Amino acid sequence: MTPAISLLGTTALLFEAPGHCELASQQRIWALARVAERWPEVREAVPGMNNLMLVFAAPPRDLAGFEARLRAAWDGAEPLPLEGRVVELPVTYGGETGPHLQDVLDHTGLCLDELVERHTAPLYPVFALGSHPGYCYLGGMDARLATPRRAVPVLRIPGGAVSIGGAQTGVSASDGPSGWNTIGHTSIRFFDPGRSPPALLAPGDSIRFRVQAVTR
Repeated sequence: MTPAISLLGTTALLFEAPGHCELASQQRIWALARVAERWPEVREAVPGMNNLMLVFAAPPRDLAGFEARLRAAWDGAEPLPLEGRVVELPVTYGGETGPHLQDVLDHTGLCLDELVERHTAPLYPVFALGSHPGYCYLGGMDARLATPRRAVPVLRIPGGAVSIGGAQTGVSASDGPSGWNTIGHTSIRFFDPGRSPPALLAPGDSIRFRVQAVTR
């Protein structure tokens, strides 16, 4: 299996790592970003889920040579350790702020206490930021909690909504539509344009959910 490289117009390039999106692969993506962002052709290196977008300062004159250098850097990339901050998020599960909690319970067959226990047990590494400003793509969710996305997306969920979609869990950084199953809410703000940096978390940081309350 080899990486896939494709152009995004004339101003950027997308590097897609082979295999599934796992922590070790994502740690190599972070390492590759650190290397590539120092190249004169690159204005910005943006890690995604098992991929890396490179925005050009100027399009490479020798694109084939640039791609070969990128592949070589990937082959030599050592996974970066998880050395970021651990941020605890107090979560209120269920009630008005968790309108789809019962749907997750019905799908998984878990009782409420077990669902909350399984959701709060892991340490969730931040794989990447995306979707909307400050939103964190997280790894580490217990596979027993996996629940398909909703057939009909919700037009608006509030910032701070804690949700499950497929094999992932996440927290909305701002109000907006979502196809995930909202099971609770946290008051922590993930994005503030007046803060420096405006995003609360970065790839390599981790989240731990903490029970604030459970509404049955």
